[in-house]
Amino acid sequence: MELKTVLFDLTDHVATITLNRPEAMNSFNQEMLEDFDRIWQRVKFDDDIRVVVLRGAGDRAFCTGMDVKQGIDRHTNVWSQTDPGEKLSPKLNQVWKPLVCAVHGMAAGGAFYWLNEADIIICAEDASFFDPHVSYGLTAALEPIGLARRIPLGETLRIALLGLDERLSPERAMQIGLVSEILPRDQLWDRADEIARIIAAKPPAAIQGTVRAIWESLDATRTQALRTGLSYTQIGNPIGKAEIDRAAVPRSKWTMR
Repeated sequence: MELKTVLFDLTDHVATITLNRPEAMNSFNQEMLEDFDRIWQRVKFDDDIRVVVLRGAGDRAFCTGMDVKQGIDRHTNVWSQTDPGEKLSPKLNQVWKPLVCAVHGMAAGGAFYWLNEADIIICAEDASFFDPHVSYGLTAALEPIGLARRIPLGETLRIALLGLDERLSPERAMQIGLVSEILPRDQLWDRADEIARIIAAKPPAAIQGTVRAIWESLDATRTQALRTGLSYTQIGNPIGKAEIDRAAVPRSKWTMR
């Protein structure tokens, strides 16, 4: 792949994607949309990739959403315009390989396209989360709608309505379930890589079936989700027994959270 705005590395079944526009606080532009369009197709069909880690270059931000200076291409017909999430978001592209996000600095606005569809989010002690749309007179809709499916509704509304006037701290993000771990900045990337490698050592069919069953259940009734989930257990483990030697799985050096 020829990528212009991100760095891509594949090692031991873990694809590490680094947003690489630190001069613009890793905000996305049209080139980044096109890069992720290629990336998710690669991740989806390359079975050597089992887990994805997403992180941001530089010291100030994971991502601050859309680059307001460059903007993105918009169709002149408003009814033909598309959501940037159609290129940025893994689940919208039917990618069922786990996504681990390692957040440092600012994570704002359009950064939630990734965070809303991440399977595991960890963050550094300097992380902050906010959505500035309404502060600029813009409707906050797409990002909060996705966010409301992973944190309480009241917390989503607070983030959306207070805009730039309040930022969610790492501690509060953990309290409401947005992140599952807070680390010193210099340990963040190593921990994300370790989590990814632990997952990648497990049978990929079982992992991807698990991710798909859980995420698709959000759009179904409980009964429908359970019936679909049963079929996924039969597809993902057709021989009905364990497929891996647990002794071969790398052990984490981290204590239980």
